[in-house]
Formats: sequence, C-alpha cells, structure tokens
Amino acid sequence: MTASDRALALTQVAAQAADSKQGDDLVALDVSGPLPLTDVFLIVTGRNERNVQAIASEVEDRMIEAGAKPLRREGRAEGRWILLDFGDVIVHVFHEEERLFYSLERLWKDCPVVPLQLTEQQTEPADVD
Repeated sequence: MTASDRALALTQVAAQAADSKQGDDLVALDVSGPLPLTDVFLIVTGRNERNVQAIASEVEDRMIEAGAKPLRREGRAEGRWILLDFGDVIVHVFHEEERLFYSLERLWKDCPVVPLQLTEQQTEPADVD
C-alpha cells in the first residue's frame, strides 16, 4: 500500500508551513503499509520550545486552510513534542533533544521516504554602496 494522493498533498502543505517557521530536518515517511490508520508521518525539529510551538501552530493553521480536519493534538503546553493528527497525515514537531531520544526515523526505517518540495526562502540582498 502507498500513501494516498490527498495525504501526499497535505504532507507538502504541512512541510511548507513547518519550513516557513524555520523547522529543521524535515522527514516524511510513508507509513501506510504497517499503519492502517494513517498514511504519512511528517517529522520536524524545532530549536526550542517556542519554535516548536510556532511550527505546530503554523502547520495546524495551514492544514485547516487546506481542508484538513484536526483530529487530535497533544503536547502543545510543554513544547517538547507536539503531535498533530489530521487522519491521513500525522505531524510530529520535536525539540532537538526529544527527536534524538525517540528517533522515529529509526523505528520506521523500513518505510519509504516521501520526497518534499520546499520553496527556497528568499532573503533580501544587502545594499552595497
């Protein structure tokens, strides 16, 4: 089994949202084979608790705009590991230490990686006079 087209499209929406808030080391895994309840895990790292919370908020807002319904949300108060369940896609936003400790990529290493297309962040060139 492979992830549905809808799940893949929503994964891109979530990844773009996470990237816009400086989410690091984004990895999407197609877990549709071993997990019948969801298609994709998106794993993101934030630099600190505030960044983790900002990433999760932006992901949730953009996913809702894209028509995804949030089914469950856990860990927002602590800002160390926030889980956002949208049915087809589950987003894990980790603080660096928790990501290393739980190592979801290692646990799901047999699952195919979903390629992510992230738009490059544009920066204003410095004035050189």
